[in-house]
Amino acid sequence: MKANTKYLSFYYQEMSELPEIEIIPSRTALLIVDMQKHFLAKDGFDALLFKERGEWERWEPYFDYVEKVTIPNNKRLIECCRKHKIEVTYGRIASLKANGSDRARVQSTSGWNNILVPITSEGAEMMDDIAPQGDDIVVNKTTDSVSLGTNYSELMRNMGIDTIIVTGVVTDQCVAGTVRVLADHGFKVICVEDCCAAPDMTLHHMELKIMNIIYCNVLSTDETIAIIEGKIK
Repeated sequence: MKANTKYLSFYYQEMSELPEIEIIPSRTALLIVDMQKHFLAKDGFDALLFKERGEWERWEPYFDYVEKVTIPNNKRLIECCRKHKIEVTYGRIASLKANGSDRARVQSTSGWNNILVPITSEGAEMMDDIAPQGDDIVVNKTTDSVSLGTNYSELMRNMGIDTIIVTGVVTDQCVAGTVRVLADHGFKVICVEDCCAAPDMTLHHMELKIMNIIYCNVLSTDETIAIIEGKIK
């Protein structure tokens, strides 16, 4: 397939063709990372905090992008995966202890990364439009990486899955951490660029450029759905 020059880093600038990407539904899972009300709802904890601090003007474009682009694209991809019998899975930030004493250092430092989302809180829930259904696997983490802070990789291997399609927030932190560890665990990874987002979209694009080819294949929602449906090779 043709290489997307938008996400070719220095190391791969001479590549015009990439190996064909194959998605076998029975061996593939979709993983949605941290798409939770605490972080993304406009009346959620983060949004209310930014408004209280007078920072809403700076953060509002991110919340708008998630609402208008990231969530609708995730919804489309989830529907496609369910139609083709691809497992839909979730990773979420959720501390088992109400005071967050079980959090890893990366989520208990000062500043924005001082994240406390008790598992019983409404903020721990996924956004309504893309919420889990039935027996969808949901793993709880207090780390950035879904695949390092939980038994997610082991569960996927138990199910015979070798390819993970990753979406979520934020691209340059929990999404990137998840993608890299999955790659190190031996999974083939697809990261869906317009199903992800970051408050600073420059960082979003740069992280995707860094990860592309070596850790994952960066594709759009349309490209991913087309491959699942066998419309492109």
